[in-house]
Amino acid sequence: MGLPEERGRSGSGSRGQEEAGAGGRARSWSPPPEVSRSAHVPSLQRYRELHRRSVEEPREFWGDIAKEFYWKTLCPGPFLRYNFDVTKGKIFIEWMKGASTNICYNVLDRNVHEKKLGDKVAFYWEGNEPGETTQITYHELLVQVCQFSNVLRKQGIQKGDRVAIYMPMIPELVVAMLACARIGALHSIVFAGFSSESLCERILDSSCSLLITTDAFYRGEKLVNLKELADEALQKCQEKGFPVRCCIVVKHLGRAELGMGDSPSQSPPIKRSCPDVQGKLKEKSKRVQPQISWNQGIDLWWHELMQEAGDECEPEWCDAEDPLFILYTSGSTGKPKGVVHTVGGYMLYVATTFKYVFDFHAEDVFWCTADIGWITGHSYVTYGPLANGATSVLFEGIPTYPDVNRLWSIVDKYKVTKFYTAPTAIRLLMKFGDEPVTKHSRASLQVLGTVGEPINPEAWLWYHQVVGAQRCPIVDTFWQTETGGHMLTPLPGATPMKPGSATFPFFGVAPAILNESGEELEGEAEGYLVFKQPWPGIMRTVYGNHERFETTYFKKFPGYYVTGDGCRRDQDGYYWITGRIDDMLNVSGHLLSTAEVESALVEHEAVAEAAVVGHPHPVKGECLYCFVTLCDGHTFSPKLTEELKKQIREKIGPIATPDYIQNAPGLPKTRSGKIMRRVLRKIAQNDYDLGDTSTVADPSVISHLFSHRCLTIQ
Repeated sequence: MGLPEERGRSGSGSRGQEEAGAGGRARSWSPPPEVSRSAHVPSLQRYRELHRRSVEEPREFWGDIAKEFYWKTLCPGPFLRYNFDVTKGKIFIEWMKGASTNICYNVLDRNVHEKKLGDKVAFYWEGNEPGETTQITYHELLVQVCQFSNVLRKQGIQKGDRVAIYMPMIPELVVAMLACARIGALHSIVFAGFSSESLCERILDSSCSLLITTDAFYRGEKLVNLKELADEALQKCQEKGFPVRCCIVVKHLGRAELGMGDSPSQSPPIKRSCPDVQGKLKEKSKRVQPQISWNQGIDLWWHELMQEAGDECEPEWCDAEDPLFILYTSGSTGKPKGVVHTVGGYMLYVATTFKYVFDFHAEDVFWCTADIGWITGHSYVTYGPLANGATSVLFEGIPTYPDVNRLWSIVDKYKVTKFYTAPTAIRLLMKFGDEPVTKHSRASLQVLGTVGEPINPEAWLWYHQVVGAQRCPIVDTFWQTETGGHMLTPLPGATPMKPGSATFPFFGVAPAILNESGEELEGEAEGYLVFKQPWPGIMRTVYGNHERFETTYFKKFPGYYVTGDGCRRDQDGYYWITGRIDDMLNVSGHLLSTAEVESALVEHEAVAEAAVVGHPHPVKGECLYCFVTLCDGHTFSPKLTEELKKQIREKIGPIATPDYIQNAPGLPKTRSGKIMRRVLRKIAQNDYDLGDTSTVADPSVISHLFSHRCLTIQ
């Protein structure tokens, strides 16, 4: 798959990255010879030409890329139709409507049969314990997906039905979602860290007729009895008048009891290479053996159904605009929204962003640490890598178990070349110093990526200097559940970088910055980030509530998709995400970005993580209330508080000096690691009316913060 007019071109030379504080003028550095632009990543000048064409001629640009995929029938009418203006009628987006394809066929069948990649490893699976491993080839994955597709059809699942999936990061999760895609059913994956109430809410909202789950799993030292939570959710559904007729259960912790050898057609066995690890696991198994309840007539074992299933399954040919999946946004912004993505456009966009943003090559081993329960896992663990025939790492564990070396030992073990993780994880590991990283080789790494939130310059520099040994380009990607794939991002080795900047728009993306009146701002500017026209991966609606879709994303500024994020464009044309619009503070008439203040705080050697919210002030209208988590070995004190205030004054200006700084050993976060600032705002104001906190990973953090909050005035 190549860019239009770019396939087969060759290139040499390199583009350096740059180092600077947030928003500052960057200083160029000259990279070593290893950091070079690949033959298929365009130069900066060529990128600008291609981007201009992709925006001015989106039908031709994406039409050329679409030719790289299999279509059962071609698009009979307009390649793109849309309306972004609510004043002119219903909002709609249609890419290639009338064309038919199947995304599972494109990512599996074609790789096995046409591209002859059947024996290539699709996933190296690394379990919670270092000794738990297996691998699955493209052929084995295709066989399992066909088998489970037949299982679903036998259970009465048809095209258009919704299937809920509530599983940890195991190969069966990928099999389940691809099987849904193969038969035209919509998968609705719920992160396995969510509560039974959250699962119930999502099942009810999209009327899922079947649930797929697991007996139990370990997350670090913690045992999660997932089947028990699933049972509670199904009981709640029953009580609310929506009985789910079937629940398929993977025997994950009890896998060793099945004695399936190395058969790829059933649940993959766990291979434990180390007797010591195996012994510890047996001891753990004896110590904590979860009781699995069984509901006759509803519950079915995955492995028993797979034994009876055929290994061939004709795919359901779907319209390009048929829905592919529903994914609910996390609860940190209120009631979850069921984001709907469609087959054709999403396939084109995740495949293309994966290839160029990560500079993918056939020999790469790619590792995205995100859970498949989030959009990052959908796009860059499953669909994007598989569409390119990539080999990926699928990781069940956490970065700090059994110790803080885990990520880097996995990088060395599988010779990972492209590594994609969240700033939250980077800041967490920074607390433990350089030694856990530098004791490992990491020589295989070529490109590093970040996702989920703006990365502060200090974390960016540590990631680059320590993890990447100053030789790996960093792609700091901005995008959303709603966008399907990367929107603002560097291209490795092609675009000079500034720590903390999302850099430039991807192909087909037309950003603008608006003021409060909806006027486009030129040159250096700060305001609302919007997009002026659709890209193939854009969501099409909120499931069952198109009016909410229009109100949330198009009503404020008719004619634009509104991201809800603030953004600054500097004099070099780089984009800097300043945080959610509701994370912008108006202090004495000055608009301040919480992200900018947080970056200033974490630049202090004592601060590992920070979160800033607004607090009412009798004179300023609003003032800053800061929560800081300290690095190991540092103590919170009045002296440190004054140092932090001085640092903010020096970095940003006196207007940004916080009135309150609270020591926060932990911050309230969703299970995906997103800081729940709406909860922090309540804590700052001593308001115990928190609303829904079911998605908080550790509720005890909230109680601690309330009991240690600063004495405030209003």
